[in-house]
Amino acid sequence: MIVDNTRLQKAIEKFDAENSKDPHKETYKGKEYPKELLYAIRMTEWLLKLDPEASEALQLAARSQHICRWTSPRESFPMDKKGYLLWRTELKKFHAEKAAGILKECDYDDETIRRVEDLILKKKIKSDPESQLLEDVVCLVFLENYFEDFSEKHEPEKVIDIIRKTWKKMSEKGHQAALNLDLPQAAHRLVEQALQA
Repeated sequence: MIVDNTRLQKAIEKFDAENSKDPHKETYKGKEYPKELLYAIRMTEWLLKLDPEASEALQLAARSQHICRWTSPRESFPMDKKGYLLWRTELKKFHAEKAAGILKECDYDDETIRRVEDLILKKKIKSDPESQLLEDVVCLVFLENYFEDFSEKHEPEKVIDIIRKTWKKMSEKGHQAALNLDLPQAAHRLVEQALQA
């Protein structure tokens, strides 16, 4: 559960209202959700699973990690590696700015807003425990909810490479949580192959 904090709850409601505008839908447990709203809910659930006492700034960053992502589709950038990296960089800036604007509306102080922006921008992942925890959450949400679909659309070699890159970003705590995921057999086998090398 989100801590009992009126301002935090107001900010999350505003984040969710923005993500509810996502025209892309995803069905989960028989219920249809706007895709980025469901992603945000999953981020919060995993964050509080790993750290029930997560700071307010970290909860805000997790909930707004992909805010309004559909407004900047991958296809709007060149479809090569350079274009992909530029898209990812611009997305992080966009999410950070969008979240900051909402936090200002909710009367958050400049220090908290800057902290949330830094977390979304993934600054100092390996040296900042909260940035590392957020990265673990991002990776776990991907592995648990989106990895199977991703693995079915790409060649095994590419999938294994992505798993290895994902694994390098995670902490030992994140690794343990990932190894305990109940993945489909085919996806689990790919993870095993990636980690054997």
